[in-house]
Amino acid sequence: MDNKVSNLALIAQMIDSAEKSISSAKQLLREIMGGPATKANLSALSEKAQVLTVSEGGKIIEGVFDGQNMIGPDKKQYPVPANYASKSKLIEGDVLKLTIADDGSFIYKQIGPAERKKMLGMLIVDDKGDFRVMAEGKPFKVLLASLTYFKAEAGDEVTIVVPKDTESDWAAVENVIKKGASHADIEMGEGAKVILDEDEEL
Repeated sequence: MDNKVSNLALIAQMIDSAEKSISSAKQLLREIMGGPATKANLSALSEKAQVLTVSEGGKIIEGVFDGQNMIGPDKKQYPVPANYASKSKLIEGDVLKLTIADDGSFIYKQIGPAERKKMLGMLIVDDKGDFRVMAEGKPFKVLLASLTYFKAEAGDEVTIVVPKDTESDWAAVENVIKKGASHADIEMGEGAKVILDEDEEL
């Protein structure tokens, strides 16, 4: 009986902690949606990100993705795995929740996506030998993991995703059209849709 009461108390404590975390995330999301994203308020947002202690002894940190890392409330950088950022198509301004488990594992979850827009550009190599996607006259940095996944090469056309209402240095790669390829050979990213003339989706 004592065991049952102890377990019930622990469950109640865990639920209370989870509710507080959800409430905090909702408040942060409301603040984000309250106005257009700018470099200034992205910086302010990282200051508002919270560090929460959960009952199991782990730690939850909310921060802002800067294109490569998550910036926490103390301006500290937390490394985001390139494969996760690439697969999730994270962009600058996305709000992430990082759970640091007792064994030191980092578990990320996107909790506040920034507004997005898509652009079509060309994959180039700059003077330093780094890959960039040139779109609308600006070179955007992209994660090498994304280019490797699509086996992209200089000269390929690339569909990128960037923040809708703010300037950004980084972009997420959505699709790649190989140089000289026909439309039938387009590389499609996960979750991408093909819209037919009859408004049907593949």
